[in-house]
Amino acid sequence: MSIFWIVKSIKVRLSQLWLRIALYPKFGEFGSGSILNKPLNIYSPKNIFIGQNVSIQYFSWLTARAQTGEPAAKLVIKDGCRIGNFNHIYATKSIVLEANVLTADKVYISDNLHSYDNIYMPIWQQPIRQIGTVVVGEGSWLGENVCLIGANIGKHSVVGANSVVTRDIPDFSVAVGAPAYIIKRYNHKTNKWEQTNPDGSFL
Repeated sequence: MSIFWIVKSIKVRLSQLWLRIALYPKFGEFGSGSILNKPLNIYSPKNIFIGQNVSIQYFSWLTARAQTGEPAAKLVIKDGCRIGNFNHIYATKSIVLEANVLTADKVYISDNLHSYDNIYMPIWQQPIRQIGTVVVGEGSWLGENVCLIGANIGKHSVVGANSVVTRDIPDFSVAVGAPAYIIKRYNHKTNKWEQTNPDGSFL
């Protein structure tokens, strides 16, 4: 092994040690075997609950703070989840990633939006609006650049790259597009993945 890789390995281990000492205890929960690699931003970690054996990769941004009049905010990432690089997950009420969810890089998950009602005021100065809560079902996969805003994804579902999800996607579905629509579902009668109409009904 070259000196470069030895030094890099030492730096990674020191970084993880610092996080375990300085940051992890501040979380509502941080399960054993879980890692958080070089986070970009962590806001209100006391409201963030990380299960066991969770991997959150480089430069992700996690937030759980009530900014919409809700009494509390919570972000829950359950056991075995694999979160890609540059993910941005922002809860003002409730976001839950069930066990073994997989996200690719640059995925955005939010339960809120900026208001834009006042055309005389810059949007960033307008209130944040609560638009729902979010649950991503067990074993589901969100592809590269997916935006999930105030909607739920069923278990063992796939959302294709660059999709924008603003409506619920049921269990065992494949959805694509902006806005996302269903193109395929698992048919338990035939035990096959089959094409569907956009409403999820089989062709």
